[in-house]
Amino acid sequence: MDLFEAIKKRHSYRGGFEDKPVPRAHLRQIVQAGLDAPSGCNAQTPRFVIVDDPALVRTLAGMHDRNKAMQQARAFIACIIDKEPPAVYQGMSFQIEDCAAAVENMLLAITALGYGSVWVDGWLRIDGRAEIIGNMLGLPAGKCLRVLLPIGLPCEEIKPPAKKPFDQRAWFNAWEQGQ
Repeated sequence: MDLFEAIKKRHSYRGGFEDKPVPRAHLRQIVQAGLDAPSGCNAQTPRFVIVDDPALVRTLAGMHDRNKAMQQARAFIACIIDKEPPAVYQGMSFQIEDCAAAVENMLLAITALGYGSVWVDGWLRIDGRAEIIGNMLGLPAGKCLRVLLPIGLPCEEIKPPAKKPFDQRAWFNAWEQGQ
């Protein structure tokens, strides 16, 4: 799939998945796209845990009571960051931005390979879910789960939401007055 087609088609898929595994070769390809993402000062801070063990997938899937993508995922990718991020430039850390860039690259790769996913973040921050899942994944004490991507072959038609037109969100040389 062409890059611009993948960008246009990528969206948060919360529907159900077919009962087909995601091959490890595809999971490696998806995570490699995340590893290839840019990072602040090339610090390459995000780490990833790929979950494809059927028992662990079922346990993670059973934690969500509404999101079909979570409940029916055939694999998960966990984006891991430091609890105390290292400063890489004048006392600043960019690991949140690094994680976001990596996740977007992976979402584009997921789309290009014909899979669906949704960026799960806020749900992890409630009721200690990130910590619970982090313990399940064996994360060291200084690491935390920031984003979880459920992955599978969509069993529902993918319909990306409408986007606002270019001229309502982007301008050349200055902010458009009245916007």
